[in-house]
Amino acid sequence: TFPLGLGDGQFYAWTDGLRRKDWHDYGSMQKEAMRSGKGEHGKPYPLTEEDHDDSAYRENGFNIFVSNNIALERSLPDIRHANCKHKMYLERLPNTSIIIPFHNEGWTSLLRTIHSIINRTPESLIAEIILVDDFSDRDQIALNHKTIVCPMIDVIDHNHFGYEAQAGDAMRGAFDWEMYYKRIPIPPELQRADPSDPFESPVMAGGLFAVDRKWFWELGGYDPGLEIWGGEQYEISFKVWMCGGEMFDVPCSRVGHIYRKYVPYKVPSGTSLARNLKRVAETWMDEFAEYIYQRRPEYRHLSTGDLSAQKELRRQLKCKDFRWFMAAVAWDVPRHYPPVEPPPAAWGELRNVAANLCVDSKHGATGTELRLDVCVKDGSERTWSHEQLFTFGWREDIRPGEPLHTRKFCFDAVSHSSPVTLYDCHGMKGNQLWGHRKVHWRRRCQKILIRNLDRKDKSMPKAEEFVIKDEGGVGGTSGYFGEIASELASPDD
Repeated sequence: TFPLGLGDGQFYAWTDGLRRKDWHDYGSMQKEAMRSGKGEHGKPYPLTEEDHDDSAYRENGFNIFVSNNIALERSLPDIRHANCKHKMYLERLPNTSIIIPFHNEGWTSLLRTIHSIINRTPESLIAEIILVDDFSDRDQIALNHKTIVCPMIDVIDHNHFGYEAQAGDAMRGAFDWEMYYKRIPIPPELQRADPSDPFESPVMAGGLFAVDRKWFWELGGYDPGLEIWGGEQYEISFKVWMCGGEMFDVPCSRVGHIYRKYVPYKVPSGTSLARNLKRVAETWMDEFAEYIYQRRPEYRHLSTGDLSAQKELRRQLKCKDFRWFMAAVAWDVPRHYPPVEPPPAAWGELRNVAANLCVDSKHGATGTELRLDVCVKDGSERTWSHEQLFTFGWREDIRPGEPLHTRKFCFDAVSHSSPVTLYDCHGMKGNQLWGHRKVHWRRRCQKILIRNLDRKDKSMPKAEEFVIKDEGGVGGTSGYFGEIASELASPDD
């Protein structure tokens, strides 16, 4: 149902001495609600076995067959917070130039982006839509021009094009100390009475934001020394906050993004994401860059190119230092990604004592179900295999690898009885939260037992069959999970 009592979107109110307007186009909303067809209202496109042919992904990294067979003016679900439907914004807002760079983009997905902008944006607010072929083979801003605003980025499935919010929906942008972009919960100190209100965010996801043109160029735009892709979201975010601006994420603003199955194009040789990240770190992160180099020692020897112009810009703008940024803006990031991580509770192999088999990640990626295999350490080399090493860390998750070189995948179990799989670590506990009990053992070292299964195959035990134990010596020793124990743990010990 639509609140037609508000009229045609021309309902006005005075708040804070400013005239505000309901910008909804209820006529268009009603027409969209009446649409029917495959993929309408953001629903997954029904696929047959033949539709899953890899050739549909080859050129774009998403299923171009589905993109070509759903409408360019596709209807979408309104997944905003309910309060967004009743918000009014300034009657007089600056118009916007919308810039869409693309490279060998699937034609229908590009056209659908343009149709969506035109159909869902008041005409008076669009100054121009600029398409930049990159060599193919808001309200807040009106009040403070030094504000950048970013939308919620929703997920369009690369296969069936179903449309949904990201897990957790409204979350703050952050980073770990390898400079991977992360999303963290809004801390209680920043939560608003109205969850649909904009909230401060330390770092943007990149590529999707609105900014006052004059302010953007006062900041020097993007660093021209950054090449192709990567690092630019950190550069612009640090620069905005440290040089007198602010940045908000807006829950009522939504943009859908196709997360590709894989990148279908090649980056020219000689360019490097690592180089871009080091360039940003050396310009903006001051002594905190050392935490990156401790985790990525290979970055120390990379050339950043000439940084004199960027450092002079920082001086001219009288920007604050990165320590201020971490204390005043990103103060909650160390709660989730501390620069100096606490030592792990335990690390080593995971051995099923009765079967004398070890958990093996088999170089698996997201979605890989873990298996039991012959313990490599029992072989002639008497050394551990990296794929049979796991770390039980301070976040209470389990990751493949030794403490200083863990992978970005975690043990994940949907329920107590489901198989254990590898899944991208999200740091939100939930399906990736594991526990351990302290029990006295003859050896003062970390141990893990997996309750015996009466099975003939080597499939991984269910989640409920893990019993992780350690005794006292947390982190400081080169302990291991899997030394053979004399008996299995009982379910209730």
